[in-house]
Amino acid sequence: MKQQLGQISLLVNDYDEAIEHYTKVLDFELLEDTQMSETKRWVRVSPPGSSCHLLLAKAANETQKSQVGFQTGGRVFLFLYTDDFWRDYKKYTARGVEFIREPAEEKFGTVSVFKDLYGNLWDLIEPKN
Repeated sequence: MKQQLGQISLLVNDYDEAIEHYTKVLDFELLEDTQMSETKRWVRVSPPGSSCHLLLAKAANETQKSQVGFQTGGRVFLFLYTDDFWRDYKKYTARGVEFIREPAEEKFGTVSVFKDLYGNLWDLIEPKN
């Protein structure tokens, strides 16, 4: 059996501000932006070359709105692998991305934790070969 994750739904406050952040700050690609109804869009973004995508889902009610940026209770939520940690760390820092943990060399690679525009925590990781 072969399986893989296709996409992960990420609650956002606004489609356009989320697209701006993920494409302009983190250099993700906008894969799709399709109007589904007057209030709903199907918006997918992805790091270049990734087979797993983020579905940017606009929070539609108060319960969802209260979870934007806190979908995992404050734990690291997403793990962004890179082939050059220091290149991306410096680029993101220059673009105003907030890193909340200093870079560290771990057994599995170089890693640091950053926040996206909503406060979701991400690991930026350059895995060891």
